This record gives sequence, structure tokens and C-alpha cells, in this order.
Amino acid sequence: MEKIKYALLQSAWVLLSKIPLPVLYCLSDLLFYPLYYIIRYRRRITRKNLLESFPEKSRKEITGIEKRFYHFFTDYFFETCKMATFSTEEIKRRMQFDNVAEIEGLLQAKTSISLYLGHYCNWEWVSSLPVNYDVPALSGQVYHKLHNAYADKLFLRNRSRFGAINIEMRDTLRWIHSNRKEEKTLITGYIADQAPKSNSIHHWIRFLNHTTPALTGAEKITKRYDFKAYYLHIRRVKRGYYRAGFVLLHDNPQTLPDFELTDLYFKQLEKTIRDCPEYYLWSHNRFKYQRPESSPA
Repeated sequence: MEKIKYALLQSAWVLLSKIPLPVLYCLSDLLFYPLYYIIRYRRRITRKNLLESFPEKSRKEITGIEKRFYHFFTDYFFETCKMATFSTEEIKRRMQFDNVAEIEGLLQAKTSISLYLGHYCNWEWVSSLPVNYDVPALSGQVYHKLHNAYADKLFLRNRSRFGAINIEMRDTLRWIHSNRKEEKTLITGYIADQAPKSNSIHHWIRFLNHTTPALTGAEKITKRYDFKAYYLHIRRVKRGYYRAGFVLLHDNPQTLPDFELTDLYFKQLEKTIRDCPEYYLWSHNRFKYQRPESSPA
């Protein structure tokens, strides 16, 4: 029965992905209204996050960002679905990466890379990065397992279509260590703006007008294995088209004090968000923890 449920869901997903993207955008426009006005999907969390993040903005400006976010969110769903049947040529045309030669040069020199990104623009399409360079290197992407097993399986299938390897968060160190022992060159992507579990908080940051805990595992791995650290700055050119550029976070992360690399990443991400806030995942309960007075920075 479980196999049948997944097969039905996958078939519906693939059939939907075969619809031309302009038609899917029409469906997205229609879906926005019930999602925003009737279902009101996570409206309370979204509004709270926006109000607290931008206290300088008027209520009218906040409502405008909120509506544009929900318009984008429905686009994101259909774009992610469409990815199931994209050809390599199509995804390369729609998800373009600048200064790839810089990354290729490092990988060619057998220098591994930690790639920081956030829940901004269509982060799912970033998994197409491996088709943009021709260097013998493993491309891994760390992910947090979804509660719904069927959705998780579908997303993993999507994310691996263009050569990226899915690494469950708890297996990250094991995967990197075993591959480095075999002297393989790695480029590992971290969507590092998620909140850590309450029993795994080691560092607090100032991010979008909040004092909030930050994941620090990517920094520890980067320093331990002497990786280069880059931030992926993504922007939406127009519907169905994105550009991403690699921003070096620091020449030598190993020389930085503890948690400074993490701070540099969040500064870059905040700048990206403030430039165009509607493309961030505001419906996520990112700021759910309050820093205890006794907690270290």
C-alpha cells in the first residue's frame, strides 16, 4: 500500500511537471488567492516575522512584502515540480551561475569548498550546479529530512537529477570524512539559516533584527578540513529565471575566531534579503528561540 501511495503521488508530480511553465504560472496566480485569503497558510508566523524584521517599515509596506512572498511561494512550488522533467539544457538556461570558472579552478586544484546558501529564491534549482562545471569533484547537498516520507522521497529524487548527492544532516561529517580519507574533492552545499535544535545551540547571532541561534556545523567542518568558504548570492531575474554568484566569505577561514565565519555568512544573507525581501522563506518559524541571559554569544 505504501508503494502504491508513493507511485500515485509521483505520477501526479510528473504529470504536473509536464505542463508548460507559463501555464503553471497561471495556476500559481490562481492558487495564491485561496492560499493567502482563505487557507491563510502560516499567515500569523509570516506577518510576525516580517513585522519584527522590519520595524522601520509601515504596515502597508509589510503587507506588500507579505503578498509578494505568497505569490512567489506558489511559484516556487510549481517551479520545483517542473524541475522533475527539466532537461539539462533547460535548467542551465533558467538557473545560471556566474564566476563558475573561479570554483572550477579551486576544484581542479583539489581544493574542497563549503558553499553557504539560505532559503532564498528557488534553492531547489541550485542542485543543478554540477552540470555547470566539468571537474572531477563530488557535489553534496546537506538536507533536513521532511516529516512526510512521500514528500521527502520526491524532493530527494528531484535534487539528485543533475548529479548532486543528498546528505542527511546527521550524516554530514561521516560523508565528508570518508570522502576526504579517499582524497576526493568536494563541494558541499549548506542551507545554513535553519534554527538548531534547542539542545544544540552554541552560538547566537543578530539576524534580521532578532537575536537568534545559528547552526555552526558548516563552520566546524570547513575549518577542520581546510575547505574554502563561499556564499551563494541568488537573485530572481524574472519568473522562471535566476542568477547566482559565488562570494568568497574569507581568504582563510581557519584563521578566524570561533563563529566568525558563521557571522560573515549571516551578514551576506541578510544583505541579500533586505535587497529583495519577498524571496525569503518568511513562513518558517525561524525566530522561535529566546536567548537566555546567561547564554554565551
